[in-house]
Amino acid sequence: MVRIIAGACKGRRLKIPANWLSRPTADRVKEALFNVLAPVILGSRFLDLFAGSGNVGIEALSRGAEMVFFVEKDPRAAKTIYDNLFALSLTSSARVIKEDVFVALKRLDRKGERFDIIFLDPPYERRLELPVLEKLTEYNLLKPAGIIVLESSKREVLPSRLKNLILDRQERYGDTMLTFFREG
Repeated sequence: MVRIIAGACKGRRLKIPANWLSRPTADRVKEALFNVLAPVILGSRFLDLFAGSGNVGIEALSRGAEMVFFVEKDPRAAKTIYDNLFALSLTSSARVIKEDVFVALKRLDRKGERFDIIFLDPPYERRLELPVLEKLTEYNLLKPAGIIVLESSKREVLPSRLKNLILDRQERYGDTMLTFFREG
């Protein structure tokens, strides 16, 4: 079961696609993530990459994010995000982009979109973390003083610096690692 932990939609359940093999962000990881983001979530523009059911981005909306862009290429998952947003009356504060993350990042850059918080949770063990982080720095989608948060396997080795990004903080929860990057 996936549920919203806090905010305007606290306690509401989210649908996940039928026969979905991906793992949604666990409640304790999500709670820890939003404890760190609490000072900056209100009124933020949030980008949720590899969004799955929309679990993390919808939590951001529930906690006061102004706008969330969800990027998810799987059609079943994208429909589930739409369904969850509709059920929670959050469609006016969200955009669902149903395409590959790399294509979506380029398109967002061309449109001049910038974000306070960028969250990415690529499938584990596929080695997508660094290529996506590199594209994020290339396209400059992060607003000044913004935060990029990567959810990955604890086995993923990440650099302490990547172009204009510095690793600010890491938190481990079982097999999951949350890594926070800032410009610097």
